[in-house]
Amino acid sequence: MNKKIVLAFSGGLDTSFCVIYLKEELGYEVHSVVVNTGGFSPEELKEIELKAYNLGVTSHTTIDETEAYYNDCVKYLIFGNVLKNATYPLSVSAERVCQATAIANYAKQIQATAVAHGSTGAGNDQVRFDMIFNILLPEIEIITPIRDLKLSREEEIAYLEQHGVKINAEKAKYSINKGLWGTSVGGKETLTSNLYLPEEAWPTPVTKTAEEVVEIVFEHGEPVALNGRQMNPTEVIQQLQEIAQPFGIGRDIHVGDTIIGIKGRVGFEAAAPLILVKAHHTLEKHTLTKWQLSWKEQLSAFYGNYLHEGQFHDPIMRDIEAFLTNTQKTVNGKVWITLHPHRFTIQGIESENDLMSNDFGSYGEMNNMWTGEDVKGFSKIFGNQVMIWHKVNTPKDES
Repeated sequence: MNKKIVLAFSGGLDTSFCVIYLKEELGYEVHSVVVNTGGFSPEELKEIELKAYNLGVTSHTTIDETEAYYNDCVKYLIFGNVLKNATYPLSVSAERVCQATAIANYAKQIQATAVAHGSTGAGNDQVRFDMIFNILLPEIEIITPIRDLKLSREEEIAYLEQHGVKINAEKAKYSINKGLWGTSVGGKETLTSNLYLPEEAWPTPVTKTAEEVVEIVFEHGEPVALNGRQMNPTEVIQQLQEIAQPFGIGRDIHVGDTIIGIKGRVGFEAAAPLILVKAHHTLEKHTLTKWQLSWKEQLSAFYGNYLHEGQFHDPIMRDIEAFLTNTQKTVNGKVWITLHPHRFTIQGIESENDLMSNDFGSYGEMNNMWTGEDVKGFSKIFGNQVMIWHKVNTPKDES
């Protein structure tokens, strides 16, 4: 009987528990997979692989989805200036969709009969993974030990120790998830409504205090150069993160509505995503018309929320991506940003597509395209219907 199961593996507490439980309690042949979405160094990936084999997996595979993650997902978050609740750049939710899709494809490839993940029963990830597995692997069983057994972190640590696996309980206090589009941080403070994460919980310490200016070049909405150096967009994101995160920029706590209907808090540090979204948005405000900006804002909010809920494979997402891509034809130019401790400021932009051209006039100063008489007539016509409404509906004794 084929008892081959693919486990989404990160090397953390939950997925370490899953390896032992699936193997010892359920008798599965465990094939662990880590999907790298830009958050792991080669050394970290080697460490995760060694840990998987030490736990007893039959095979371990690393799938590098960094470029696919950018092209299929992150690119559109930049195009759409997507920040959930005007705060969160979807650091985890977007990458989970990419990871779940890659794992489903791998499970098909090795003809597994089951797939597993280490999500709890109280978060969004369980829905994202389950739903994508159900869409792409409708015939395969989904097993979720942490959710099904309703385990606490303390119970998981105790179980692993019973099986000879030592866990650093102090390190396990915080759940860290690092990817191309930011790092999430969860701990006891994020389970409250009033406590902020302590300094030691943040993965990147604040070491920079002197102001620094960076220059980002966008072509058709994509970041293609940083500080005068041409590079691909994923490199721009990664190098900008290295430059800006030591300022403590992009640290925040997001409060949001989960897919399962409860409120949740998560800490995150995402210097590069926040800088890129704000820089891109500034460039768009110079290069797009007001109705392009208006419809983009509405469709982007839907896109971000739907992606957050794991609905990446709905064809409406491809339709919105086509719209977003079309709007980026003229989003070209340079943006300068000044980095300060815990904040940044957008200095300004330079673009051949800048609609704020002095050839047509300077706002509040001088116009070159119309006369005062033109404005008098325009103002009268522009407000004509509202004037008629007031004349028709104002009582005679008040007129």
